[in-house]
Amino acid sequence: MKRIHTLVIGAGQAGLATSHCLTERAIPHVVLERGEVANSWKTERWDSLRLLTPNWQSRLPGHCSEGADPNGFMALPDVIRLLCTYADASKAPVETGVCVAALTAEGLGYRVETDKGTWRADHVVIASGACNIASVPAFSDALPPHIAQLTPIDYKTPAQLRTGGVLVVGGSATGVQLAAELRRAGHDVILSTGEHIRMPRHYRGRDVQWWMDVTGLHETPVSEVDDIDRVRRLPSLQLTGDMSRQFTDLNSLQAHGVEITGRLAVVQDGVAKFSGALANHCALSDLKMNRLLDTFDAWAETSAQRDLPPPERFDRTRVPTMPRVSLDLRSGRIATVIWATGYRPDHGWIDLPVFDRKGRLVHDQGSIAPGLHVLGLPFMRRRNSALIDGVGRDARFIADRIDRARHTKAA
Repeated sequence: MKRIHTLVIGAGQAGLATSHCLTERAIPHVVLERGEVANSWKTERWDSLRLLTPNWQSRLPGHCSEGADPNGFMALPDVIRLLCTYADASKAPVETGVCVAALTAEGLGYRVETDKGTWRADHVVIASGACNIASVPAFSDALPPHIAQLTPIDYKTPAQLRTGGVLVVGGSATGVQLAAELRRAGHDVILSTGEHIRMPRHYRGRDVQWWMDVTGLHETPVSEVDDIDRVRRLPSLQLTGDMSRQFTDLNSLQAHGVEITGRLAVVQDGVAKFSGALANHCALSDLKMNRLLDTFDAWAETSAQRDLPPPERFDRTRVPTMPRVSLDLRSGRIATVIWATGYRPDHGWIDLPVFDRKGRLVHDQGSIAPGLHVLGLPFMRRRNSALIDGVGRDARFIADRIDRARHTKAA
């Protein structure tokens, strides 16, 4: 059995940021990674993906990668290069190709069993990501067998799809991006959406992420949120990493020929049935967007920022007069369904009583139990906890906790 003070599981941005912070504090540690550094980015993302945060926000502890265009957006190869360069520069002690099979308690520490041997550690940091498993509704089994089914983890490029129409299920950032890409590739596309959050890419001449940053919204702590479980489940903003497009919303999709319908509720006897609440969801989305823009405007009124254009407001989301409530999937119109219905982490290897009744990991700002921590989950400590730009502060917080525990034990 191998022994180490701290084990970090996962070598994405969260695990690498944690490793950097542990190294700064001279805490002995090893990072275990099932594939290669940045494995999820290399194997579980589609080819045209760009970060939704501008380059100036690609900040990790000890490293900032703005490049020649701080207001641009990294393409997938750039993100992979960023993380690999960061791992090399940090001299992160990563052991690749190591699959963790089980995490259990042992004495005052933890036992981690892998396909390459067993580890004993005083502290374990779970940094394996929040998007390991695509969430697909149970009724997906009811689709006719001739229809191909993909998730955003499987999807790479329009070229892999069969000839024919595509039903994209889910109207958050991933869903609207894939619907737009597939329509540009010539596919007949229907987008099914329930709750979503419309947002302009830029507002009053500045990127929406700039506004979130300067107004302090990204730094909102969990202590200021009334219902943190609800907030953690909110859909991602309808954005694309492209400053030339102010919106990638339902209006822009409809303008390019994408049909919009309500939430896919069920599939029965080969027929997809959609909710009739599309108009309500769109109205609520517009309301949330305008409330956020009001917050930006209020900040601008009291700030020293004098070079901002005047406030903007946008046309409401256009809803079809009679959006479809059903679609016969046996008719031949749809050849592929893409389930852009969210993700969940893979914590099936954790054999500890640390889950709620819905199977979600229970933590207090990243601390699960003495010596056991998690990093990289949505709104873990602050609103931007799951972003590259936010994971660094959380990593420092966890590293400080581990450091304090080490010194307390030594005393």
